[in-house]
Amino acid sequence: MNPPNKGIKRNIYMEKLEITGGARIGLAHATWPFAKFKVSKDKLELNASIVGNLVFQPNDIISIEPYSKFSFLSKGLKINHRITNYDSEVIFWTFENPLTVINQIRQIGFFDNINSSANITETATIQQQQQIGGFPIKKNVAIGLVALWNILFIADYIGTATSEENPLPVGIGATIAVAALFLGSVLALKSKDFSKLILKEGKEIEDIKKFLYFLILFSGCVLLVSVISRIV
Repeated sequence: MNPPNKGIKRNIYMEKLEITGGARIGLAHATWPFAKFKVSKDKLELNASIVGNLVFQPNDIISIEPYSKFSFLSKGLKINHRITNYDSEVIFWTFENPLTVINQIRQIGFFDNINSSANITETATIQQQQQIGGFPIKKNVAIGLVALWNILFIADYIGTATSEENPLPVGIGATIAVAALFLGSVLALKSKDFSKLILKEGKEIEDIKKFLYFLILFSGCVLLVSVISRIV
């Protein structure tokens, strides 16, 4: 655990910190602005949308240290923690100075709060989230979606004869896959029953809402271009 810096006076008006950036959890990456880093006196959260939603109490953290890759091109914070159900490699990328962010966390009092008597209900909720891991989608759902996506594209590749006039084997399978992506994203946002079907217990659609909006925009544009190209 990083020791308190006695040279820094705690800002009594600073009760929480919230920064938008990117993240790396294990081998998975979330680019800016798909990660949110939030710290209060009792809790640290890293919401990297579909990549993972991690939550820590002060005594879960071993240390938070500056981290850089390729010099000035990538800088952030490396979160060293004790939660076995989370990937050991947890990095938050930020445009802020990492040392400044660490000092802000210190000012909030997070590092000093190891033995705090946090709300019992909130502690139980955090521990439940840690037990189910950071990835928000149910494992069988994720595997099924990836398998279906690949089957549809492979069917296009096998069924469509490539030629100089049609060098890319994009057909009905790819269109169905993209349409399913669009429809599934909309349903996840609008239907509580559907979101419960795909999300792990304890996870909320709010955790991946930004990513779903991106999928809707992306798949919608692809479908629009596909329709226009067929008409023309």
